[in-house]
Formats: sequence, C-alpha cells, structure tokens
Amino acid sequence: MEVNKGKFYRIHWFFNILRNGLLLYGIRNRMAKIGLDFDLFYWVKEADSECEQPLIKGNPEEYSFEYIDIVEIKSIGKSRRGLPEEELLRGYQEGQICIGLRHNKDIAAYMFIELNDFNYNRKRFKLKENEAYLLNMYTFELHRGKNLAPYLRYLSYQLLHEMGRDTIYSISAYFNKSTIRFKSKLNAKHQKMYLYVILFKKYHSHFLLRTYN
Repeated sequence: MEVNKGKFYRIHWFFNILRNGLLLYGIRNRMAKIGLDFDLFYWVKEADSECEQPLIKGNPEEYSFEYIDIVEIKSIGKSRRGLPEEELLRGYQEGQICIGLRHNKDIAAYMFIELNDFNYNRKRFKLKENEAYLLNMYTFELHRGKNLAPYLRYLSYQLLHEMGRDTIYSISAYFNKSTIRFKSKLNAKHQKMYLYVILFKKYHSHFLLRTYN
C-alpha cells in the first residue's frame, strides 16, 4: 500500500509540473546540481494600468486579508518546499512586509513586499521612495485553483498605493509559466529580460538580453 502511495505521489507531482509549464524549470534545477546553472528571468512592472479586481472561485467571505507575523512565517516556512525558512525570516527581519489570505484558521496564500534596495542573483536592484518589489508569492496546494494569487496580488496593489508606492515591480522566472500567467491577468508588463549564468559555483555573470517598450 505504501509503495502504491509513493507511485501515486510521483505521478501527481510529474503531471503537476507539466500542467504548470515547469518541466524546463525542473531540468534547469537538475543541471545546477552538476555545476551548470543559469537563470533566465524577466524584470516585470505590475499594476501599470487599471485592472479589474480578480474574483475568488468560491465564497470570498471565507477569506480575510491580513498581515502575517514572524510566528506564522516560521510555521509556513517549514511547510513550503524549495525555499528555506531562513530566507523568509531573514527578509522579514530586514524589513520586508508579509501579507496573506486566511481561510478559517489557516493561511491559504501569502507573499512578501520589499521596500528597500535588494539583491537578486547577486545583482543589485535599487528602489525609489515610490517603488516596491513583490516576491515569494505562494499558494498552498489545498487552496490552489481558486484564483487566490491574482486576488492577493491585487490587494497588495491597493495597500501599496495607500502607502504612496505607486510603481511596483517583481521578477518572473522565464520557465515558471504559472507565475507569468497569473501576473498577466493583472496587466503586468515585462520590462527587461536577463540571463544569469553560474559555472561550477565560481563564475557569475549577468547579461541583459532584451529591453521591452
């Protein structure tokens, strides 16, 4: 029985990757393990034009929009794959804001907001007083398929506009098609495309491949 459960999980995991366009993303992670790492990513401007408020699939009254404190960040960090808990905590302790959607007692989706200059793949991005950077969006599997990511993103725009942050950016990995899709629902626009190359964990280089109008 346990063997069958393991096979079912692997099949589910594989088809989930195909459905979300993450096959090449997974291949890239495999190549990184042998010392050939590359990261193709977009610098994205969000909330560039008026967009309609996304609708939650289901009853929106079951969800509440909240700030998430360090205690719950520790909890969700332990349950998320692919991103160390320490990275989430470090960002929060250095001034990032964490917001999320709560369903009953559980966090259904969350994301972080950076208001200060930051590094991504050893490249320094500087933010002005009216700018913000959105990162680490995540929806727990039990709550996926309900349009929570675009809805939470939209609420973050409203929050940031109230704070005087009317220019909002993010980064989208080229191979992460699910992220690109949900941002497109909110009229996000690609500004630049970069390639970051790492050879055997020693040599690091950035290349600006394209600038979009």
